[in-house]
Amino acid sequence: MDLHQLFVFTKVVEHKSFSKAAEEIFLSQSTVSSHIQALERTFNTRLFDRVGREIILTPFGSRLYQWALKLLLLKDEAMLDLKEGMTELRGMIRIAASSVPGQFMLPKMIKHFRNQYPNAVFQIEQTSSKVVLDKVLNGTVDVGLLGKEFENDKLCYIPLLKEKLVLITSNKTEIKGPVNIQDLLKYPFIMRNSGSGTNAAIEQFLKKNKISKEQMNIIAYTESGQTLIQFVMEGIGIAIISEIAAREYTKRQLLKMKEINGFDDERYFYLAYNKNKTLSLLARLFIEHGEKGLYHWLNGS
Repeated sequence: MDLHQLFVFTKVVEHKSFSKAAEEIFLSQSTVSSHIQALERTFNTRLFDRVGREIILTPFGSRLYQWALKLLLLKDEAMLDLKEGMTELRGMIRIAASSVPGQFMLPKMIKHFRNQYPNAVFQIEQTSSKVVLDKVLNGTVDVGLLGKEFENDKLCYIPLLKEKLVLITSNKTEIKGPVNIQDLLKYPFIMRNSGSGTNAAIEQFLKKNKISKEQMNIIAYTESGQTLIQFVMEGIGIAIISEIAAREYTKRQLLKMKEINGFDDERYFYLAYNKNKTLSLLARLFIEHGEKGLYHWLNGS
């Protein structure tokens, strides 16, 4: 058994596929299979069960995977300690992000991080806050960026940025701000789907003002924040979105942004990770940047 064999083994586990693992680490599928077979000979036991087209970890394989992660992490830490510079660190960080942080925060965070670790590679999924939560909990990603804090003992949250929600309209829509929420009920409204942090904040505000969704003229629900903004720009309806997102479009005079009276509740965008998941050294460094406040410049950047 050697560390390279263990590295290959972890990639097969993560991708649940020999061919996809081979593609990521630039080896032939036959070479990957040879490494797995060598490990199985070393331990004289099977690491995977082949069920149809799927491969499933055996109980022994599951135990080996946890040890492999720890050994590979220890190797990275040793290399970091023995090298003068840290730019040699390489690997992949898997991130799930909700709409606003995925579009307006994450690119800047990655640019900042890769200035120090240029060999870091990122795999990014953009989805709702609820799905981000699920992916962090089940360990399919290393880090999540989301606009809502869900209570769970397994999760650690690092607040990155505080912001508020605002009303957006097309340039042709004549609404003078600041506006009252009751004044908006007659306008066609575009709403995010229920899994988003923005939707949760809007529903809380409506409840506070004793307004039900049925009283609103909601004409469309969408999973995509970009689609929602495009609807507004086309004059199809109005919407309430993150001020960070709205600011980017108002700078380019693509839409109008208005304050909403009484909508003063501020929210955070968080970096979240599962404290029970063994993370690579690169993923841990990405998280430590957040813990040390190295992303503080996101506000107003």
